[in-house]
Amino acid sequence: MKFELQSKDTKSNARAGRITTDHGEIETPIFMPVGTQGSVKAVHMTELKEEVKAQIILGNTYHLYLRPGLDILERAGGLHKFNSWDKPILTDSGGFQVFSLAEIRKIREEGAEFRSHINGSKHLFTPEKVMDIQRTIGADIIMAFDECCPGDAEYDYAEKSLALTERWLDRCLDRFNSTEPQYGYQQSLFPIVQGCVYPDLRKRAAEYIAGKGADGNAIGGLAVGEPVEKMYEMIELVNEILPSDKPRYLMGVGTPVNLLEAIERGVDMFDCIMPTRNGRNGQLFTRFGTMNMRNKKWADDFSPIDPDAYCSVDTLYSKAYLHHLIKVEEILGLQIASIHNLAFYLWLVKEARKHIIEGDFTSWKSGMVKQLSNRL
Repeated sequence: MKFELQSKDTKSNARAGRITTDHGEIETPIFMPVGTQGSVKAVHMTELKEEVKAQIILGNTYHLYLRPGLDILERAGGLHKFNSWDKPILTDSGGFQVFSLAEIRKIREEGAEFRSHINGSKHLFTPEKVMDIQRTIGADIIMAFDECCPGDAEYDYAEKSLALTERWLDRCLDRFNSTEPQYGYQQSLFPIVQGCVYPDLRKRAAEYIAGKGADGNAIGGLAVGEPVEKMYEMIELVNEILPSDKPRYLMGVGTPVNLLEAIERGVDMFDCIMPTRNGRNGQLFTRFGTMNMRNKKWADDFSPIDPDAYCSVDTLYSKAYLHHLIKVEEILGLQIASIHNLAFYLWLVKEARKHIIEGDFTSWKSGMVKQLSNRL
């Protein structure tokens, strides 16, 4: 994997770059739609390419390991062949899913033991096993196995958790460096900065990871219950330390405003379930604010869903029609809302990139944040 830094904003830490993988190029800043189980919910691969204009999508190690399982993925030739997506894929390590299974998992030095949320069967994720699983899934970018501690964790817990994550990272790197990709193209491993909301722990984590020389680096354990001001503070602190010549990936974040604030602080890559999850609940994101399509005010509004037309559904259908579909729980409504939201997120990061290159990102971002915060 190669990362080329193309432009830097003179008034902030925002930057524009290009990531080159064996499955194609990614222009940064970039938003990555989440395809947890090998599918971005309610969206076809052709729609992701042609309507959303996604350049890279995510898969989830935990879910894909359980279903369809590694045997099926290997026989298919990896996730790219299995789901018919020929552009880059990133897989997270399953650390967050294990974290979310607090009632049915045990964490020890060896790894994380958990019970499947599907049938209760017992499994053990070690750093080595997670590397092997991600080799078999075949993503272009794979994540180190970490412990994601809660946003409100006490200092002692966060410190012990970080120490464990650092030991696990070394084991991940050893396994990754001693194995080969399975399908004839290269894979890159990203370490993950943890440390909760404690500046000294985040600094320590970033310094530890900066010394590893990885192709890129991730910032994890944010947007898990901590105040948003703390999230921004941790991003600033970490990005002062992480190498500037490698992409920085903020995991699981967030709202359109979160994206712009993080881009201003030097983040290059994002993922979040919000565009699709909120879309399935009738919330649409636009550059003038959010719309709740369940509200009665849209019932007789026959204007286009969004005249800005980020994708074809925006002008093909009216607000009244989408309101009707959402109210009667018609599947098409969920599809339309998901496609629109994803296309808007991809438009937003592309606009940010354009303004970074043109040199007026800071003033553009200031006005956009005000607009995005409206409720329509």
